[in-house]
Amino acid sequence: MRWIWIDKFLEFESGKRAVALKNVTLAEEHLHDHFPGFPVMPECLMIEAMAQTAGILVGQARNFQEKVILAKIKKAVFYHYVRPGDTITLHAQIESISPEAASTEGEIRRGHDLIARISLMFSHIDKNLSGKRFPEENFVFTDTFCSLLDGFVQQESSEGRS
Repeated sequence: MRWIWIDKFLEFESGKRAVALKNVTLAEEHLHDHFPGFPVMPECLMIEAMAQTAGILVGQARNFQEKVILAKIKKAVFYHYVRPGDTITLHAQIESISPEAASTEGEIRRGHDLIARISLMFSHIDKNLSGKRFPEENFVFTDTFCSLLDGFVQQESSEGRS
């Protein structure tokens, strides 16, 4: 099972920036255990949501020709809890991109409230310097992940913004 931590893209500027949306609900089982009686979205899952948002941005910048994986959390600072019923937006932008790697900066917001600032590094694993070989198929950008971006592109086209 693959967990997707973003619901849709609200904005997407190829090779530059993206904004994704996540609705947090009590239907998510992990919230019942973290913490009983005071459910909050775990910070590690918010980092994963940012990694998915920024990772799709990085992958799309190169037409999904490379397998992009999270290599390093450079910085993650959290200011508020996220609770069931909250809607958060994940704002990611590419700082730098090279054949081997990419660096991103991002913020998580709930309305106007800043929830977190997160800086990530991604590796283009097919261009790694260790010489390791990986499967030919792109196991990172599956149809499920790509459908998030396709849904945004289709919405933009139907609204006449393409």
